[in-house]
Amino acid sequence: MDFKNFKIPYAVNQQYTKKVAYFSMEFAIEQVLKIYSGGLGFLAGSHMRSAYNLKQDLIGIGILWKFGYYDQARNHDQTLQPTWTKKMYSFLEDTGIKFQIEIHSAPVWVKVFYLDPETFNTAPMFFLSTDVPENDHISKTISHKLYDANESTKLAQYILLGKGGARLLEEMNIERDIYHLNEAHGLPAAFHLLKKFNGDLSKVKEKLVFTTHTPEEAGNEKHNRRLCHEMSYFSGLSLEEVSKIEGSDDERFNHSLCALKMAKVANGVSQLHGEVSREMWSKYDGICEIKSITNAQEFKYWSDKPLYNAKDENNETMFDYRKKLLKKRLFKIVADQTGNLFDPNIFTIVWARRFAGYKRADLLLHDKSRFYKLLNHPKYPIQMIWAGKPYPMDYSAISTFNSLVEESKNNKNMAVLTGYELALSKSLKQGSDLWLNNPRVPREASGTSGMTASMNGSVNLSTDDGWIPEYAKHGENSFVVPKADYANMSIYEQDNYDLNKLYEILEKEILPTYYDSPDKWRKIQYNAMNDVKDQFNSDRMADEYYKILYNLEVKVEAKN
Repeated sequence: MDFKNFKIPYAVNQQYTKKVAYFSMEFAIEQVLKIYSGGLGFLAGSHMRSAYNLKQDLIGIGILWKFGYYDQARNHDQTLQPTWTKKMYSFLEDTGIKFQIEIHSAPVWVKVFYLDPETFNTAPMFFLSTDVPENDHISKTISHKLYDANESTKLAQYILLGKGGARLLEEMNIERDIYHLNEAHGLPAAFHLLKKFNGDLSKVKEKLVFTTHTPEEAGNEKHNRRLCHEMSYFSGLSLEEVSKIEGSDDERFNHSLCALKMAKVANGVSQLHGEVSREMWSKYDGICEIKSITNAQEFKYWSDKPLYNAKDENNETMFDYRKKLLKKRLFKIVADQTGNLFDPNIFTIVWARRFAGYKRADLLLHDKSRFYKLLNHPKYPIQMIWAGKPYPMDYSAISTFNSLVEESKNNKNMAVLTGYELALSKSLKQGSDLWLNNPRVPREASGTSGMTASMNGSVNLSTDDGWIPEYAKHGENSFVVPKADYANMSIYEQDNYDLNKLYEILEKEILPTYYDSPDKWRKIQYNAMNDVKDQFNSDRMADEYYKILYNLEVKVEAKN
């Protein structure tokens, strides 16, 4: 293939002819390609698959992480041990493209690899690497570890994604109408364009759209402005010029705020998150409009087809048999990792996602006597599984993970699994009866794991956050903790309120229904699977990005 004059290798659907480049730090496309950490990557991976399904004129740009995120291993006492192993991918094609970009006032070589659409049924994708012989050791390490904890390395990674991705498009002579930043990591692309357009911000705005995933201002990344400048983040702009664009003299540069100033339009990732974002950023002048496009996951990849076939044929016997088979498959993984033999006839709850404080992995254990009463209930027993990867330097989250491991050693109905990647994620969703999601409202922007759980007949029990308000019908397709006046509660009060409501719903509604009224439970599963199938399939989402963001004509003021 001639990568110097690249053409989309399939016939583009006439509804989607706007030419888009999609920049993301991570893509969860297939288990074998370990360049993702969690929800942002799962979302981006589904987007790339749906872009292929709909035959959109879109290409994905990411980074080829030599060691991936990290491999989740165990110490001798079963606690978490992050390990890093070099990854090998024979299915990626060397494009032969090499170029230099400036990072930290020095030239760094960038090599480019290609993922053909037919390999995993995705849009065409390009991955950047600095791990080449021409670079010194420090430059090589830029593309080693996803979300490196070192601040300078992290900024260098953002520059590689943004500036490197923008340079790649020029190297390939492939014109793009839209540069879509999935989170603000790729923002250096905007400064590269600004330099290319001789400082005309209006021309940058015509091209740039931005998706924000963070529902609170403190969670948006800020880094020392002078360090960003020294790292060549701003493509030669002076600190004064950057401050003028961002509208702030703060010594810490706010990536998301600047993205909102440089984009023509942005979006939150659920209806609720759009509202929260508009309110959160409204105090700043000159930000672009923030719309809402609710995240979604690709139905074909995630859903269990035999389970849907049984439901569609209303074959209750086959449906129950299939669900039990999926539980048995999951329980083999549980047995292999922990030595616990789970019973497929017992109600099984799963909590699985990134371990982070606000997601409250161990919330149910805040009342241990009540938890153990449920685990060992003579009539309504439960089994519980946890899985997820904390950031490798998030010691508080790792401590929570390890405390759950210690707790599970004393109980045959508890298990904590390692290796939470695409394959395990799919097994957990297929093999669980209940998908527990209990973040502190309104901290969860979207929370797509519950969507893919519903696609596999696993019923959601959730606090009322993210995508849940758009989907949930309590007692019909899911179960939801009713919102309280969280704004006037302390964290302690909020946690206590949610904890008691979760237990009430479990004890009084969910467990009696599952054990005493299996037909009613199955109906809830059917409703969950029906209601998630179209509205939360990423084909809908990828279509909306074209209609709501990419095709939007915004009048932007010309340069003075």
